[in-house]
Amino acid sequence: MNKTASQENPLLNILINVLIPVIALSAMSKDGEQFWHIGATKAMWLALIPPLAYGVWFFVKTRQTNFFSLLGLASVALTGGLTIYLWNQDGTVKPNAALLFGIKEGSIPLILGVAMLLSHRTESPLLRAFLYNDSLFHIPLIEKTVAEKGVEREYQGLLWQSTMLFACSFLVSTVLNVGLALHFLGSLDHHSPDARERYNEQVAKITGWGFLVIGVPILVFMAFTLLHLFRGLRRVTGLEQEQLMLPR
Repeated sequence: MNKTASQENPLLNILINVLIPVIALSAMSKDGEQFWHIGATKAMWLALIPPLAYGVWFFVKTRQTNFFSLLGLASVALTGGLTIYLWNQDGTVKPNAALLFGIKEGSIPLILGVAMLLSHRTESPLLRAFLYNDSLFHIPLIEKTVAEKGVEREYQGLLWQSTMLFACSFLVSTVLNVGLALHFLGSLDHHSPDARERYNEQVAKITGWGFLVIGVPILVFMAFTLLHLFRGLRRVTGLEQEQLMLPR
């Protein structure tokens, strides 16, 4: 992970990619009652612009392809494309909106989990992008100690266990994403003249609740995986926790 990426402001990330789209969808989808009621179509596009702009800005600033930015852009593009498909000209929404939106929501974490597993044997395993990286661990010292002790097999086994453990968080996220979409969009009256407005409101709820319902399990898995890594590295290398961490 490069230094610029590791210093990315998480609060700014949440504001642009979660809060602004939620506010745009929930508060601006109506037509005509207040000046901020710009309609369902404009509200959807307004909700898509901030995360798109953020992804482009991040690429221009770092001059490097960032995996997480690309993932965010893919999610935004899928949301916009799927919404255009689901919306009918008469203001109604296609009856399979809940299922298709759920599949879309679940596809991103599922792809990410599979990619994490498949990347384990490559030169850039995703475990290092998320957790086991040189912004937290003293990897040169750890790998030097592993080589000196001749415990490469145990070391690689620990990394594979940690990869599988953290990949499970994305499987949980996949299931929860699909469940949220079915819950909030499943009761949508597809034939109502204001179905697109209601669709936007429900998508806003999915985004807002998703940050909590999906984010919390991932944080729990992340904490548990870090604990597993620290304990395993201490056992394999004999180093103390202070030695395993990058000196500050």
